[in-house]
Amino acid sequence: MIGVLRTIHAWAGAILSLLLIVFGLTGSLLVFENDWIALKHPEARAGFAADPAVLGAAAERLEADHPDMRTVDFGGPQLGAHKLYLAEKDLGVAGPDGATLDRWTGPARTEAFIFDLHHYLLAGETGEIVGGVAALAAVLLVLTGLVVWVPAWRATRLRIWPRSTRRADLVSSHRNLGLITAVPVLIFCLTGAGLVFHDQARALLAPNAPEAPPSPEVGTGDIDWPAALAAAQARFPDATLRMAGWPAGPGEPASIRLKQPGEWHPNGRTRVLIDPATSRVVQTLDAQTLTPGERAIHAIYPLHAGSVGGWLYKWVTVLSGLALAVLGGVGTWSFLIKPRRKAKRVST
Repeated sequence: MIGVLRTIHAWAGAILSLLLIVFGLTGSLLVFENDWIALKHPEARAGFAADPAVLGAAAERLEADHPDMRTVDFGGPQLGAHKLYLAEKDLGVAGPDGATLDRWTGPARTEAFIFDLHHYLLAGETGEIVGGVAALAAVLLVLTGLVVWVPAWRATRLRIWPRSTRRADLVSSHRNLGLITAVPVLIFCLTGAGLVFHDQARALLAPNAPEAPPSPEVGTGDIDWPAALAAAQARFPDATLRMAGWPAGPGEPASIRLKQPGEWHPNGRTRVLIDPATSRVVQTLDAQTLTPGERAIHAIYPLHAGSVGGWLYKWVTVLSGLALAVLGGVGTWSFLIKPRRKAKRVST
């Protein structure tokens, strides 16, 4: 049985190795997305107080400069820039006052290319599904690797750098690194699959969660963003304003996302809906009142993105991504190296 699992583990790892390397390296790099923005735009290096008046003025300017605005991810004390999500695949970055610093389409910038490669393999929805299946397969790889490890547990060492390029040393390094990083790699693979197969994850983790209430009837008009953001802040005084979304169409509400203390999601899951005709609050969703299952669903993204737990978990995310890439590369290389067999001596 162990021999069969070892064969399955080796062949599956060899087939998936390229995807594991891509996901591991790009995932590690995405942890530093905000750092890359700050490096490229000096305006983003200094944080600012994200109060409703400042953010509202920025939203007003963005709306005037970009009629196709859909969503803005607000900056603040941690990053002095706003991230813009525009029509189609257009993206952008703006300074604290809403002045546009850059706008591009799709994976035209380095960090956007890395994001698209990690999430979609540069192939849209098809690439996303392939990535989700690969993440589930990687979970099976980790589990079968642990089963295969059990008979050889006495040979386990903390040494992860191979002594040489001999197959035995590569296998030993692969085994040791896999054991050390098994738990975080499992977490990132499971959460990655959960993000892709969101409906299935929700059915599994929160089968009895109540249905989201229907959007209320609203009018049509120009939103007074300073007033709308102030109204949302008043409903949740201790929360941080994180995102604003323009109405999807006539008769649809605008939305504001806030992050309350204790929420894991970097953009929060607390939501306020705004009537565009009056800029008043018409509906709220308090993330603190969600069921445990719903909270588990909302924890998938921050666990996967390394946005919870401070700098320690951030570096766990980075190192685990690198480990996944190394496991894929070293495991495949050791698989491809055929063990040398000693030639039989022929007596004369």
